[in-house]
Amino acid sequence: MPNHIKVPPEPASQANIFNLSIEELKEMAKKLRRHVITMTATAGSGHPGGSLSAADIITTLYFKAMHHDPQNPQWLDRDRFILSKGHAAPILYAALAESGYFPVEELATLRKLDSRLQGHTDRNLTPGVEMSAGSLGMGLSFGIGVALAAKLDHRDYRTYVLLSDGECDEGQTWEAALSAAHFKIDNLTAIVDCNRIQLTGWTRDIMNLEPLSQKWQAFGWHTIDIDGHDFNQILAAFKEAEKIKNKPPVIIARTIKGRGVSFMENNAKFHGKAPTPEEAERALKELE
Repeated sequence: MPNHIKVPPEPASQANIFNLSIEELKEMAKKLRRHVITMTATAGSGHPGGSLSAADIITTLYFKAMHHDPQNPQWLDRDRFILSKGHAAPILYAALAESGYFPVEELATLRKLDSRLQGHTDRNLTPGVEMSAGSLGMGLSFGIGVALAAKLDHRDYRTYVLLSDGECDEGQTWEAALSAAHFKIDNLTAIVDCNRIQLTGWTRDIMNLEPLSQKWQAFGWHTIDIDGHDFNQILAAFKEAEKIKNKPPVIIARTIKGRGVSFMENNAKFHGKAPTPEEAERALKELE
């Protein structure tokens, strides 16, 4: 092998180093939500609503379901997490920091000049980030490429792609869905954060997606419809997805935009608006 190619060392154990109980997952999710509030309030910008709706899903992935090693971010057999809804970067950064990919104190630099924590994820800047995000609709295509690479390289890592429900308006999402079914990509799990709000209003008014599960089924996917805030259901869905062979699985996670903060829940205003200092103080009290 050429000397200039550096292959990351394998970790001592391929077992997940994170294995929190259900109660511990609940506490961790609450901690990550507090980070989201503090980060966006400090920055004065960001997307708290969709970050809060995805908190329980991402908590389960990083602290229970995925095989990954913060001390070796380029471990070849790590599971890959693709944040297709890149504007929800705050919740991913919170999970990465609490996992140990970078100091928790760095969360305060969200969206600041020269920060590694940009408004949308950048894989060239931030340890643990697998895809640079921007325009919606690209993550599933990217994830399919990563999953196909695993098959070609005879590696057994799993790829997880988190999409928003509003992102399912994008044609590229459905082109990717067709492709994954055609190539029988069963080492990928897609998760749709179905919080029913996009940008300025309800998805049912902007572009109705229902019946969403049946749409994915028609495209050749194995669908699992769950409460995206019930940790038992989330864990069971990930386990079920791992057992599916010769077709891709998708988890339709029914969630609440702004989950955990009463005045943010189901409130389109907080899709892309940071809380004021007063709102942040109120939100943090609710999340104690």
